[in-house]
Amino acid sequence: MSTRRAIFLDKDGTVIENVPYNVDPSLIRLCDGAVEGLRALAGAGYRLVVVSNQSGVARGYFPESAIGPVEERLRDLLAEQGLGLDGFFYCPHHPDGSEAGYATACECRKPAPGMLREAARLLEIDLGRSWMVGDRLDDVEAGRRAGCRTVLIGRDGSGGPTPGPDGVAADLAEAARRILALDAEAAARHRA
Repeated sequence: MSTRRAIFLDKDGTVIENVPYNVDPSLIRLCDGAVEGLRALAGAGYRLVVVSNQSGVARGYFPESAIGPVEERLRDLLAEQGLGLDGFFYCPHHPDGSEAGYATACECRKPAPGMLREAARLLEIDLGRSWMVGDRLDDVEAGRRAGCRTVLIGRDGSGGPTPGPDGVAADLAEAARRILALDAEAAARHRA
């Protein structure tokens, strides 16, 4: 059984600025607080793993091959800051899509937990010791279904699934502070 911990990260609106259906690497910018948050989480021993719905493939907005350059640009931006990703997973499906082979319901599209479970299997991650951080309630639900704790970015979590997220934060820097504080509390309880 693995003891590796991970932070599963939604890409758009969490790590990079949300430009809907963007696959132009020149438009990719890190969100405010992303570098600070990722640096703190990596420093605490968390593996950093992106899990992203990419329904633009199923909708015919761009080919699946366009996702590779986006991943490469994100990795380059993080490398410039001395950071790396341990994994990058995406779901190209959507049940209302128009592209054959992609227009389907699946277990990888959040809120389903398939991407998190696949990442855990491949990277030997303990889901129960991991977190899902994202800006949508589907991110929270995917994390819950996978057995992770969750933080919702930029929203209060109301109107979503019950129970809601374990925490809410304005950005990834605040999310990292909350995660590390909750980890410290849990460790103190365990020692007591």
